[in-house]
Amino acid sequence: MDTMTNGAGTRPEHGPATDSRLPHTLLHALAALLAACLIALGGAAAASAAPAADDLIKVFVVPDPAQTGGQLATLQSIATATLGDASRAGEILALNRGQAQQDGGTLNSADDPLHPGWILRLPQDASGADVQLARDTGSQNSASAAPSSGQQSAAPSAGKSAAFTFPLAAAVALLGAILLALITAGIVGRRRVRAAYAAVLRSVRGLGEPMRRRRRLALRRATGRRFATDADSVRRAYGVLGDFAPGRQQPERPVHALRVDGSGVTVWLTASDTVDAPWTNIDGTRWRRPAAAAGWLSTGDDTNSASQASIAASCLVRAGTDADGEPVFVDLSRLDGVLSVSGDRAVARDVVQNLLAEIARTRPETPVTVLRGADSALPLTVPTELRQLPRVDAPAPVAPDAGRGTVRAGAARRPVRGLVVVAGAPGEREAAELAALCGPGGAGWTGLVYGEAEGAHWRWHTDADGHVDLPVLDVRLTVPV
Repeated sequence: MDTMTNGAGTRPEHGPATDSRLPHTLLHALAALLAACLIALGGAAAASAAPAADDLIKVFVVPDPAQTGGQLATLQSIATATLGDASRAGEILALNRGQAQQDGGTLNSADDPLHPGWILRLPQDASGADVQLARDTGSQNSASAAPSSGQQSAAPSAGKSAAFTFPLAAAVALLGAILLALITAGIVGRRRVRAAYAAVLRSVRGLGEPMRRRRRLALRRATGRRFATDADSVRRAYGVLGDFAPGRQQPERPVHALRVDGSGVTVWLTASDTVDAPWTNIDGTRWRRPAAAAGWLSTGDDTNSASQASIAASCLVRAGTDADGEPVFVDLSRLDGVLSVSGDRAVARDVVQNLLAEIARTRPETPVTVLRGADSALPLTVPTELRQLPRVDAPAPVAPDAGRGTVRAGAARRPVRGLVVVAGAPGEREAAELAALCGPGGAGWTGLVYGEAEGAHWRWHTDADGHVDLPVLDVRLTVPV
């Protein structure tokens, strides 16, 4: 067996099929064959059709008014366009006086109308995009051959005409070379073809992206209007909490989020919690109750002062809608201090703005203070139903309780006494105020930050399409505007 030596040693040579240079060599050979065929074909065509230089004249084909905006061509307009001087219209008239055209008409006066398709001789110094070269056939109709630009003449010759002949062997060789080149390109360049196809698809999708975003923005705005008028889902959501409030024989089972729809209710519990029928478990943390078994907040013996206090401490807000368009509530009292919303700035701002609107509808007069972050962020609008404070004097934070974790199951309930909103990532001063008001051992307020905030118990992430991911619940929602 023969061997081929390269810089790294030797490798077996199994024939031409293993040479990676073969496809390129084959392509080069096909390209050379194609070029030779084109040269031969062009030479044959030129030999049979090229007119003598003495037979070429300059002509102008009168255009159809439909192609020139309704303007009729005149000798003056033609002289201006081709000779740069309207006064030379007489020269054009002299060259074409009495010459018969294809439709039988002739030009005998400067006032005669110029019919579309007439071919007028021009002086040899004429120039411009509409000036063409044609063969002088010696007949009365002067423009009978194809122009030199390679386009077919507007009117065929009434006398002798040019005939182009293609040698059969050259035509067969040309077609064969094209076919082989296409097959080889498909084999060798299939990866490039796929990449080009993918690029075209991305471009097509890119053309539809603005329309898709406008539709999504309209949907988000409709969701915001729906939230503003839908009080029934809020009443139903608070009514469900009665099933999980502390009773005589049952401790409280924290509801971190819930979904209300026409067929029932879904709640997110801690993984270690369970609930009796009619609730059924969907997965590790979600439980479902059908609408037939749904009821409002119980007023029986189990509705003691402890359960009423637990429900009153809850702060349910609709964070958005799921893939089915149904609202999903989260309990802000389970945030354990601070919620950090990062990702797309505009959508993150919409998340916090929506949470403020939700609290304004269910807990008016809640105090709010707004801190400006270190980076330039979009401003927020505090609803008039909330009580905005210019600044809050926070007490010095105390040491947090030992053993407090940062996972959902380790979160402690904290009633929403007031809101600290940070517009942008908090700087050093804002972080200190946030810790004093919302951190462990602080004033017990709840922080809403649209930006990265260290030490936040809950972290949500947004994208430019108007979605927010809630990792702690493993759910993605559409944010209302």
